[in-house]
Amino acid sequence: MDAICNDLAAEHESLDVLMVDLPDAAWDEPTPAARWAVRDQISHLWFFDRTAALAATDEDAFRASTAALMASGDPDAAGLAEGRALSAAELLAAWRSGRVALLAALRPLDPKARLPWYGPSMGATSFATARLMETWAHGQDIVDALGLTRPATARLRHVAHIGVRARPFAYAIRGLTMPAADVRVELVAPDGELWTWGDASATDRVVGPALDFCLVVTQRRHPDDTKVRATGEAAVEWLAIAQAFAGPPGSGRAPGQFA
Repeated sequence: MDAICNDLAAEHESLDVLMVDLPDAAWDEPTPAARWAVRDQISHLWFFDRTAALAATDEDAFRASTAALMASGDPDAAGLAEGRALSAAELLAAWRSGRVALLAALRPLDPKARLPWYGPSMGATSFATARLMETWAHGQDIVDALGLTRPATARLRHVAHIGVRARPFAYAIRGLTMPAADVRVELVAPDGELWTWGDASATDRVVGPALDFCLVVTQRRHPDDTKVRATGEAAVEWLAIAQAFAGPPGSGRAPGQFA
């Protein structure tokens, strides 16, 4: 747990570095997510970091918060009103406090402990990994909105791993039957190392830069706007619907939006 929590903390900090000196007006700039400003991306992370800490420490309280969230009629808006009521400095401070509480809740856990979430329960390691993926993905929306840059890091392996493992989920949430064919995934890491998943002899393959693959599976880029390439019917079909995050099918990004 310490290893994944250290990476989660590093991902938090890498986004914090971008936010700390941001002018107040920039917090209200629109992002590629429809109707969401920069502050809404941070508010979303703040809200779900808090519910994640609840899931790790008080299952009954988490279940109650989930029931209230579902009863709201608009789960996607969770936390946005809270964040919009705060100044930029107040929201940054609140997000930081939530991150500290989340990591404090996760570190003592048995890596194999099961935690409730919005859908099937998750192992503690996977749970922390999912929070890292969410932080990275929503951070990408902020980077895109403000024309900022950030380095690709070895932490992308966590995001890519969730993307690969979530292949069955991408089909299930669309009511589709996943092909039996295995898909080999070969990604070039930021340091040039090759990251691989699946049977090396599989004819269906997805290859390309790890960063681009992560942008695709978090639906921050359309596959056509990346250097990721799919070969074989099963691979092509999966790449078009790939989704690393929980919830209903995402709308993704239109082709050419970031060409």
